[in-house]
Amino acid sequence: MKKLAAILMLLSLFQAQAFADSGDDKDIEVKVRIDGEDVVVDVSFPVPATPQEVWAVMTDFDHMASFVSNVQTSRVIDRTGNILHIAQQGKAQHGPLSFEFDSVREIRLHPFDRIQSHLTSGKMRKLEGDTQLRVEGDATRVAYHGDSIPGVWIPPIIGKMFIENELREQFRDIRNEIGRRKLAARVATLPRRFVGGLPKAARPPAA
Repeated sequence: MKKLAAILMLLSLFQAQAFADSGDDKDIEVKVRIDGEDVVVDVSFPVPATPQEVWAVMTDFDHMASFVSNVQTSRVIDRTGNILHIAQQGKAQHGPLSFEFDSVREIRLHPFDRIQSHLTSGKMRKLEGDTQLRVEGDATRVAYHGDSIPGVWIPPIIGKMFIENELREQFRDIRNEIGRRKLAARVATLPRRFVGGLPKAARPPAA
């Protein structure tokens, strides 16, 4: 029975590994509306994880540059309770278009269901964000709404496609990191003799 349980756990881990490595983002719904200088975006997608597992990644601002491809630096510069100030720098690029960003945002945390953000300084003139987490069966749905005014002119058609692509890529990176951490947590509970059969990236570090 113990051997069967271990085999079943290994099968579930390989499924989780496939999820963590998946580049599929077709179920990440992105809507972008450009109205004059105002850019309004809505993103919605499911994650096969608990709200706590999703929350742990989406609020890991000090390590965000290590798993979100368009973020170059990210750090918490001040924290008072559930109110944070974070500084981020990065570069979004798709085809011939590129956009560098440098911002300081105030983050208000409402564990484990809401993250609100407000731009306090940076190259953009306005950036308001609201992320909500909702349980859907065995998964968590992430819903993000953003309202911004960029510091540069955004061409209506190409700019809309550019923003859609960057948002989809950004949230795909976040979802993949949630899957990777979930897999690592499961592997850590396995007897050491079973770990050798797992992909190297899924193995816990040696003691």
